[in-house]
Amino acid sequence: MKIASFNVNGVNGRLPRLLEWLEETQPDVACLQEIKTSDPKFPVQAIEAAGYGAIWHGQPSHHGVAILARGAQPLEVRRGLPGDESDLQARYLEADVQGIRVASVYLPNGNPQPGPKFDYKLAWFERLIRHAQTLIDAGGPVVLAGDFNVVPTDADIYNAWLWRLDAVLQPESRRACERLLAQGWVDATRHLHPGERVYTFWVNADAFRRNAGFRMDFLLVSPGLAGRLAAAEVDSEHRGREKPSDHAPVWIRLAQDQPSS
Repeated sequence: MKIASFNVNGVNGRLPRLLEWLEETQPDVACLQEIKTSDPKFPVQAIEAAGYGAIWHGQPSHHGVAILARGAQPLEVRRGLPGDESDLQARYLEADVQGIRVASVYLPNGNPQPGPKFDYKLAWFERLIRHAQTLIDAGGPVVLAGDFNVVPTDADIYNAWLWRLDAVLQPESRRACERLLAQGWVDATRHLHPGERVYTFWVNADAFRRNAGFRMDFLLVSPGLAGRLAAAEVDSEHRGREKPSDHAPVWIRLAQDQPSS
């Protein structure tokens, strides 16, 4: 089973790139972030024509998340994180697909920091940590997939010093990420590529040519899925295409679950 995450940076504006990627790589599940569209304007017909069922949680011009399933319809479980009924930003969507609970996550960027946007980022992270613990406690197979807007370590960015004041590198952001992982979540890319420089985001085309990137897009798998991780890669070549997103798709492949004897 192939599960992917892709910050598309505008699903309608990047629709040719999204459809191209779906056709070429055929993920079984694709979690999208920053769809940047209202619910009525989500391109569901084009996505269904490509062979995917879809659910989405949109917001005009900002944020927004979606979950696509190849040849199936994701079964929505939750839209929005619990813990703050006043928060209307579309950043979290959760569904069941082929026996796995999948969440599309778009964590706040938090810039400029310090300030209210950074405070919101940390508060949102706290809510995610609380909800993620309930998913771990439930014991089922879960994948948290998305743009977490945090660079966990200096090995996840081409030059940490240049970006040392950015919200994605702040100690508070990193500590929140550490607390999330301490629940038992496995960072699939780092698990299978422990010593490699792997990037998923490049701020512009020149940065991509120089491979001056960040790793901020993750697929975190619950402990029971870690033994099924067969691959974890980044489709970085798609970042170099015409009018691309500034993020590249990242994906994992899970081996077939072995029934107990």
